[in-house]
Amino acid sequence: MKWFRKTVSALRPLPAGSFTVDRNGHLLASTLPSDYPVSLVRELGLHVLTTFREARTAGLSVTDLVVRYQGLKIAARELRGGAIIFVFPQTPFNSAS
Repeated sequence: MKWFRKTVSALRPLPAGSFTVDRNGHLLASTLPSDYPVSLVRELGLHVLTTFREARTAGLSVTDLVVRYQGLKIAARELRGGAIIFVFPQTPFNSAS
């Protein structure tokens, strides 16, 4: 009876950890799970750096950034051209923070 077999889920658990990138978006250090795709980490880092650069170009002094999705929270802080980025699942207990 193959109908009742469980299939392996392709969904990846939401990450929890932090990482730093230099001004060029190169990964310097990370506490994210080692199996988490580096390409996703790099893409997120580049988006954060671009946001900081565009804010600076617009004359805004933006050094902190917080993005909240329904199940994920991303917080970033500029570090002399680079950034440290914190990524963690949003739960009912920390959704207000």
